[in-house]
Amino acid sequence: MNILETLTIEFKLKPWQVENTVKLIDDGNTIPFIARYRKEATGSLDDQLLRDLDERLKYLRSLEEQKEKITASITEQEKMTDEIAKAIDSAKTLTELEDIYRPYRPKRKTRASIAKEKGLEPLALKIYEQDRNVNPFELAKEFLTDEVENVENAIQGAKDIIAEMISDDANGRKQLRYVCRTHGNIVVLGAKDDLGVYENYKEYSEPVSKIANHRVLAINRGEKEGFLKVSLEIDKSHGVSVLEGLHIKNGGECSNLVSEAAEDAYTRLVFPSIERELRNELTDRASEDSIKVFAKNTAELLMQPPVRGRVTIGLDPGYRTGCKVAVVDETGKVLDTSVIYCAPPHNKIEEAKKIIKNLVKKYDVKMFAIGNGTASHETEVFAAEVIKELDCGITYMVVSEAGASVYSASKLAAEEFPQFDVSLRSAVSIARRLQDPLAELVKIDPKAIGVGQYQHDMPKKELSNALDGVVEDCVNSVGVDLNTASPSLLVRVAGISSAIAKNITAYREENGSFKSRTELKKVAKLGPKAFEQCAGFLRIVDGKNVLDNTAVHPESYPATKELLKICGVSDEDLRNGNISLIKEKVEVEGTSALAKELQIGEPTLVDIISEISKPGRDPREELPQPLLRTDVMGMEDLKAGMELKGTVRNVIDFGAFVDIGVHQDGLVHISQITNRFIKHPSDILKVGDIVTVWVLSVDVDKKRISLTMKKPKEEN
Repeated sequence: MNILETLTIEFKLKPWQVENTVKLIDDGNTIPFIARYRKEATGSLDDQLLRDLDERLKYLRSLEEQKEKITASITEQEKMTDEIAKAIDSAKTLTELEDIYRPYRPKRKTRASIAKEKGLEPLALKIYEQDRNVNPFELAKEFLTDEVENVENAIQGAKDIIAEMISDDANGRKQLRYVCRTHGNIVVLGAKDDLGVYENYKEYSEPVSKIANHRVLAINRGEKEGFLKVSLEIDKSHGVSVLEGLHIKNGGECSNLVSEAAEDAYTRLVFPSIERELRNELTDRASEDSIKVFAKNTAELLMQPPVRGRVTIGLDPGYRTGCKVAVVDETGKVLDTSVIYCAPPHNKIEEAKKIIKNLVKKYDVKMFAIGNGTASHETEVFAAEVIKELDCGITYMVVSEAGASVYSASKLAAEEFPQFDVSLRSAVSIARRLQDPLAELVKIDPKAIGVGQYQHDMPKKELSNALDGVVEDCVNSVGVDLNTASPSLLVRVAGISSAIAKNITAYREENGSFKSRTELKKVAKLGPKAFEQCAGFLRIVDGKNVLDNTAVHPESYPATKELLKICGVSDEDLRNGNISLIKEKVEVEGTSALAKELQIGEPTLVDIISEISKPGRDPREELPQPLLRTDVMGMEDLKAGMELKGTVRNVIDFGAFVDIGVHQDGLVHISQITNRFIKHPSDILKVGDIVTVWVLSVDVDKKRISLTMKKPKEEN
């Protein structure tokens, strides 16, 4: 297989794009670096496509390695033929390879192997020839021994051997897979009287070809928890006829025995194997889709706009142990902490108000961040009352606590806040999540953030790889302040290992703030390759070189300075983002001619101009700001037809969950998102979107809210 050619065809790219990308990957370059700083080489391929190509490259290389191993094994057995070699070479998947190798793979003891040990293989092969003139029962008499006592035993042994031969036939398996995929049904039955959330699957059946991914994951979980029994069903006669069509030749007594062996092969060997394969295939497909949804949602969550420049009080609600309070300044530094009892069973409301009001006045607090866990509603009501009484422009937002407890109890949190107990660390984290979601959430295993569907059922390695890639892309697209970033944030920067991240912070502590990117070269273990990969993603605010606060890579500094010189732009102009002279030059000459003059690629020039137009630019700030509130509502306040603003919290296969400020997210079913057909809710919505919704129905007892994004028709 020509891997480069295969990738070119599959990804619909030009050969040079694939060749250059593979070389860059093989040379040890990170995906963020390739996507951002090697656009000329790749034709400006984005990071997601690069990751997909990298993953496919690894699969195809693994396939080639497996081909070599199988070829060597069959050759060693002296069973290699031109036909087998051709089949191996043309195999496109690992499953196809396994089918080819199946007859030659060392087997555990089977009925067929036992029959072979008794010397019955020649009898089986003779019967399989299906000569109409051969009487298999007379022939079997020649094979009677101490171990094969009678004709019936001989014939049964021969059929066992033939059944395994039929089972090992790659063509038969391929055809049966097709039949099962196109005509098979997934059948689900209840395994208990009380099925709970799986009641809808008590007696359920759906074609393999049509079953939705989220239903595959639901029934898998129900089966794993012992509530459901799941099977694949097809018409047995149809399946057996596929094998008979391939192996029955002339009719007669030998053919009858082969037919019996084919039925046995189907029932005992082939169908159970294919059932497992197809169930796994459906699960893999559903898992892959779920991981993509989870990854996309996580990316949107991480890229939520920061709410900068406001002193914030983080409130971690609780009943018996009280609500933990942390005041953090504009940069996230902890100023003060406390504990209040604003909810049952204590209900020390007035005392709690006094504490919060004093903190607000002392530190000029502008915002409350309230965790959405236990006692959140009571805490929100309390906060809304305080805001109303103070009447000084304070707003609040309920923040997801997902993963906060994991972080608070982690070694990282203990190192960051050794003086605080676990619950106070949570309050700090909640406040910082509102101020800068990305910087805070990177401290948590992305699986714990919880913005997907069935993520806890996903293959751990695949999910971790996908989410690590998402976090890496988000961090590098935003950039990291070299002088304030924590090790947990630095380690997400391209080219920076855990050891290097610790060495960077150690260098800062010993030598003070970095004055330039080139100073990074003094950090222990940060060699030329690591510097090349990470430098462009690290920012130095108010450093010696204004370019150090942009995404312009140091390798492009000479070209950038030449551009400034040609256009007559000073460093002071650059610091102020005043590059009108450059824009005029581009309008006159065009980017192509100017890039040629500077001896750089056109995409690089475009990126340079974009970056120097606004040093320190944060792409998140261009997104809609979070929805901050000043008052509170409960589910009992909702009425059908009510119009509300809300924030999309999760996007899944069958719809989206929207936070409308009542402590219970409402579901907008996919059919209620828009009047036009969409394949997936993510075609329209993403996590963090601010949307207008209308209430369809409310079930307070079951805590279910049904919403629509389709504006109701005006009544006459």
